[in-house]
Amino acid sequence: MQLGSQAHKELFCKSFIESHLHYEPETLPWPELDGVALERLRGIPFWLEALKTERNAGNMVSAFAETIDDPLIQEAIALQGREETRHGRLIEFLIERYNIEIEEPTPIPMPKNIETAFTDFGFCECLDSYFAFGMFDVARQAQYLPEGFFTIFDPILHEEARHIVFFINWFTYQQINQGLGWSGFRGINTLWHYKRAVQDLISIFKAEGQGFTITGANNFMDNLTPELFFSTCVQENARRMNVFEAELLQPKLLPNISKIALGVLKFFPKGQPTPATEAR
Repeated sequence: MQLGSQAHKELFCKSFIESHLHYEPETLPWPELDGVALERLRGIPFWLEALKTERNAGNMVSAFAETIDDPLIQEAIALQGREETRHGRLIEFLIERYNIEIEEPTPIPMPKNIETAFTDFGFCECLDSYFAFGMFDVARQAQYLPEGFFTIFDPILHEEARHIVFFINWFTYQQINQGLGWSGFRGINTLWHYKRAVQDLISIFKAEGQGFTITGANNFMDNLTPELFFSTCVQENARRMNVFEAELLQPKLLPNISKIALGVLKFFPKGQPTPATEAR
């Protein structure tokens, strides 16, 4: 299959549309939590950022879908907008059900260049979802919350995996059909967008005082080492990507960087905790 072709477009759009999950956040089997589990849930530091991100994403992605002329791509991105909105509803329901105290997030005005905003969001989601896969499994291994909680959120992470696979293929399709057919140009452009995404995540970290997922993993396991976290991210990303068609592109930057980091860490003393856990 040729990237940028009609067949490529049909594959990444139709596979996304056909794999949509049907559920309503309010009817999921939310578990009853005892004192310790409830305290742990309420102590997770990124609920405000999660709610703000998903709400704004739902609004922005839905608005972007309305600007698209291609009916198949429009259908797929409109579906993503509904899924992002549903994620926001899910986080909001969780916050209300378990009485998690946060400030009401301030809505972000709709960006003027909505395609740029969608592209920036897509690359940020590629970064954040990768670390979320690892953090989720770290928390599950540590039995940080009852298993019923992980059962609810596992399909949500699958939706995030669908989003980033769709995005990477859409972005490549767009570049090729806008004249950036040479892979070298596309690679440089992709790295530039990843640089912007990293800068956005750093600004969130500085503003909120907490990382959305990267530093959040330290909340779930004592003595979490960099080796364990990076290896878990690599394994979980591979597991979640394995369900997609082999012809579809997948985000590769962070898995490759993680593998390099794991190779470098072999030369350092084993079993050293991360600075955050060491300071506990």
